[in-house]
Amino acid sequence: MSKKQESDKEEATEKKIASKQKSSVESKKKSPKNRVKELTPEVVEEVKESTLEVVEEVKESTPEVVEEVKEVITEEFNWDDITKNEIYSDKERKDLMDTYSATLPVVESKQVIDGTVVYVSDREIIVDINFKSDGVISSSEFKYKDDLKVGDIVEVLVEKQEDKNGQLILSHRRARVLRAWEKVNVALETGEVVNGQIKSRTKGGMIVDVFGIECFLPGSQIDVKPIRDYDEYVGRKMEFKIVKVNESFRNVVVSHKALIEADLAIQTKEIMSKLEKGQVIEGTVKNITSYGVFVDLGGIDGLIHITDLSWGRVSHPEEIVSLDETINVVILDFDEGKSRIQLGLKQLGSHPWQDLDEKIDVGDIVKGKVVVVADYGVFVELQAGVEALLHVSEMSWSTHLRSANDFFSKGDEVEAKILTLDREQRKMSLGLKQMLPDPWGDIETKYPLNSKLTVKVRNFTNFGIFVELEEGVDGLVHISDLSWHKKIKHPAEFTNVDANLDVIVLDIDKNNRKISLGHKQTEENPWDKYAKIYLVGNDFDGVVIEEYDKGSLVKLNNDIEAFSPKRHLEKEDGSKARLDESLKFRVIDFSKESKKILVSHTVLFKDEMVKEEKKKVTKTKNAVKEIQDSQQQSTLGDLDSLTALKDDLEKDEK
Repeated sequence: MSKKQESDKEEATEKKIASKQKSSVESKKKSPKNRVKELTPEVVEEVKESTLEVVEEVKESTPEVVEEVKEVITEEFNWDDITKNEIYSDKERKDLMDTYSATLPVVESKQVIDGTVVYVSDREIIVDINFKSDGVISSSEFKYKDDLKVGDIVEVLVEKQEDKNGQLILSHRRARVLRAWEKVNVALETGEVVNGQIKSRTKGGMIVDVFGIECFLPGSQIDVKPIRDYDEYVGRKMEFKIVKVNESFRNVVVSHKALIEADLAIQTKEIMSKLEKGQVIEGTVKNITSYGVFVDLGGIDGLIHITDLSWGRVSHPEEIVSLDETINVVILDFDEGKSRIQLGLKQLGSHPWQDLDEKIDVGDIVKGKVVVVADYGVFVELQAGVEALLHVSEMSWSTHLRSANDFFSKGDEVEAKILTLDREQRKMSLGLKQMLPDPWGDIETKYPLNSKLTVKVRNFTNFGIFVELEEGVDGLVHISDLSWHKKIKHPAEFTNVDANLDVIVLDIDKNNRKISLGHKQTEENPWDKYAKIYLVGNDFDGVVIEEYDKGSLVKLNNDIEAFSPKRHLEKEDGSKARLDESLKFRVIDFSKESKKILVSHTVLFKDEMVKEEKKKVTKTKNAVKEIQDSQQQSTLGDLDSLTALKDDLEKDEK
């Protein structure tokens, strides 16, 4: 097309638009909604035809012409000019409006309704909802629907009945979401089965598209059987049941397993009714866990606990069975109410104890392998399914019990003696120390009475020290046998654990495996010497080293400890002897048998005062007697002498 032709066409278009505008100027200025209401059906049809012609011409015009048209319409269009020559009265106009309005459906904002596609382009879709005007929706909202065409019915949400330009605003995307949530809630309430497509994997399960909403399918809800490969489900279309909806968080949980379980419920009830204890049936290994094996019995699962897989020790069920393996099992127990079935595999064979050699008896030496190690002992497997306990106390003659881990590890070969055997209870105990000489067998020969030994300190108690003479032989040094003269409150004050200590054997009780030892007996008894030194009435220098409620402990001559009662600690000035104070003390009692010495400081000065008083009384009595004997009759001079003597006596008494 030449420039001249284009120019002529644009000029013709402008003239046509101007003509339309001129006829419209005679209408009254009102909103598009009110304008349409005041027009007759014939006028409406005419306007529609004119509008379509203008639209077609505008489409063929250049963008510049379109802009000019918009400006002309905006600036010059006047509804007042159009309605100036109105031929209808107000009543007629109202009747026409009512008649027209009755033909229109009731449409409310935020309402989801169905509409018909009347126009499709790359940028927009025009939808007719049988309202005053059609709605325009962006084609991006229909990307999921490649085959959309004119005449298709689509759901739309009325966002606004008209915007500032009188345009009806619709949304297909929001309508789909609202309709989808309505369907989801209905499906949740009614239990309706819905169709969906698994889109992708996620943590803990899968993402499923249901009604255009992304729902969560937990891994445990995909199937009644454990899922080994989740990826094989991606893209698969399946049926689901809505099990949980949280609109606040836009979260929907679906389950496919629930549908299967519903079908299996009837089947399970039928199978359970035919089960009997002891019945042997065939099944397929469905799942293997650390604690047992799940077996599919043809629509219902049973569990073989790991302890029922084999009579021998099993570390993991995979050692016995493998997935999808077909095996025979025996029904041990079942619960119809809980649909639980307990199965056994080892029960299909005889118990290994029945095959145990009849000749094996208590006292025999047997060999085996350690299969379990615990603190209290180890279990030794003599043959498959036959185990015996070797307690830690039977591993060594030592009385210091340790953990069995200090002696054995799993898999060690053991040779031990049978201590007990109960074939009915299927129990056996072993001993290892019994294969070694008993250290107490010749204890009196190895450690005769009064023999001197060097032993190792093992541990303390409040009453003494336990020492080890050799492995399996312990002795006790009582706290009273630690020192001849020192008072010991706790053995920890005297020595340390693992220290060497010289002792004397005092007593042996072979039957009860007890040895009494003494440390102080390694030295000469100093109390024989003390009996000659610390005689009653002798005075010694002493230091108060400890204080008690009833007295104080006093160390005499930096050698021996003595006790001074509280009333014997009073000093000449009336105060009490204090801690660490050095004073003179007198021995007031000595006991070699009980190894006790009593001393007193107070008696030192109180004893001297008593002696002086006794001397004065004796002197006075003797003087009076002499005077009375020398003269029977008193003279004046004698009276003076007696008076003077009396005064002297009174002074002495004061």
